[in-house]
Amino acid sequence: MSDDVWLVVGLGNPGPAYAGHRHNVGYLVTDELASRMGSGWRAHKTGRADVVEGRLAPPGTPGPRVVLARPRGYMNESGGPVKALATFYKVPPERIIAIHDELDIAFNTLRVKLGGGDNGHNGLRSMRGSLGTGDFYRVRAGIGRPPGRQDVADFVLSNYSTVEKKELPFQVMDAADAVESLMTDGLEKTQQRFNS
Repeated sequence: MSDDVWLVVGLGNPGPAYAGHRHNVGYLVTDELASRMGSGWRAHKTGRADVVEGRLAPPGTPGPRVVLARPRGYMNESGGPVKALATFYKVPPERIIAIHDELDIAFNTLRVKLGGGDNGHNGLRSMRGSLGTGDFYRVRAGIGRPPGRQDVADFVLSNYSTVEKKELPFQVMDAADAVESLMTDGLEKTQQRFNS
């Protein structure tokens, strides 16, 4: 594949026990993108991730070539599978988009950016370590801070509240739209549209 390919990584933890957790919003967004591409997940030959390959565009239009990926390891081991896929598909860091939960942003809001630190996020830390750079795009889905004195780790590894579950599909759709916008319209226009 050539440099017109994007690698879109949904960060999360594998398996049904984690499926509804706030930490897994990246998986939910990549599921939405996979459904837009009309494709199902399959194991990549590296054995370290599930992928969907294709074009992300309305039927009959030439959208960007995309590899959606969900690492099969836990969040704090995401970097290895991402690096393996980036190498396999020859995707440079500046064409990688990581979708992840963000504590410092209110629930149901998004921020899109290029580069930056990992802000204590184990998935981002692992990706930066394996890629040797933090210069990839991030679609940050806000989950807010835990209420009261709840431990941060317990909070991110817990299910959304009943009220949040009603709003979650809209956040997931917006995040998926933001990924599409990044690839077609670039960072500045995407930030103007989605960074609330």
